[in-house]
Amino acid sequence: MANHLVFLVLVIIALFGALGHRAGATNFEVGGEHGWAVPPANEAGVYNEWASKNRFLVGDSVHFKYAKDSVMVVTEDDYNKCRASHPIFFSNNGDTEVRLDRQGLFYFISGVAGHCERGQRIVIKVIGHDAPPPAAPQPATPPPPSSAPPTPAHPSGASTLGASGLAVAAMLLPVVVYGA
Repeated sequence: MANHLVFLVLVIIALFGALGHRAGATNFEVGGEHGWAVPPANEAGVYNEWASKNRFLVGDSVHFKYAKDSVMVVTEDDYNKCRASHPIFFSNNGDTEVRLDRQGLFYFISGVAGHCERGQRIVIKVIGHDAPPPAAPQPATPPPPSSAPPTPAHPSGASTLGASGLAVAAMLLPVVVYGA
């Protein structure tokens, strides 16, 4: 019986340990099925709207799929002015992947004349794995007191579970007694 319980606890620890860590880097497809193209006139902010709905961590990649175009990484000033004369990075092979290798802002624009001005540009904010989760809106009334402190959220969106949580989880699982 003791061996079964030890095994069960080890399985629980392994399971929650896997949930608490990010399995690997994510490769984001910029523009989804439409790819990297000039957006329709009434959707000039579509790329930044998409970026704001995603969470980019150091080590992730962004993938640009396009035809007869290019993608550039530029400075903030060049991004704001849609200036493509001095890119930090340039590619026009139609299938470009850029690894987000540091925290901070990455500024991408199309290098084709007029495309950036028409909305083919995006700012991606990259955070580190140890960055705190975004602040949640505060409730109008305080929540009722709890006997245990809340478990903090993990940057990847997966929850973490401390040692006390593992003990509680272990107590909640049914114990099978063999030979009884």
